[in-house]
Amino acid sequence: MLMAYASVAAFFLVAIGFVLGSLLFGKLLRPSNPYPEKVETYECGEAPVGPAWFNFNPRFYIVALIYIIFDVEIAFIYPVAAVFKRWVDQGSGLFALIEIFLFVAILMLGFVYVLVKGDLNWIRAIKGDPRGAQNVTSRTQPRASLESAGDVAPPGLAAGHAAVAEGGAES
Repeated sequence: MLMAYASVAAFFLVAIGFVLGSLLFGKLLRPSNPYPEKVETYECGEAPVGPAWFNFNPRFYIVALIYIIFDVEIAFIYPVAAVFKRWVDQGSGLFALIEIFLFVAILMLGFVYVLVKGDLNWIRAIKGDPRGAQNVTSRTQPRASLESAGDVAPPGLAAGHAAVAEGGAES
């Protein structure tokens, strides 16, 4: 009995040895010539813009999940629709119709929950903001009115650029 396991173990050892040997042979054989253009991020032939790692807006993920839920709903309803006429002829059509309506009603209840929660609103209000302002800044609002509302300059805005934003000359 142990000999049967020994052949499996030998197979795994040969496989691991082949992989490690191939990697080692490739490392010894290939040239190593890193230069700045070679090691920068590749973006489909375009020059990279910004860093490769950035924060991804989770709203894309939420909308994709909601889409998948309703896409899978169609996958569950289609087989019932394909055999519905046969079920009506057998006398269980009303039962199948009620089941499908309950299934869709539960999904619609989830959809209404997502709408009420605000997960499908692309631009959401900041909680606790007394002005009810959205979480985007307006580029057309004058700087003086921003300061009177209690806002401060954005973190990356230098003092010289703040003067330009207010309409003055850069110092």
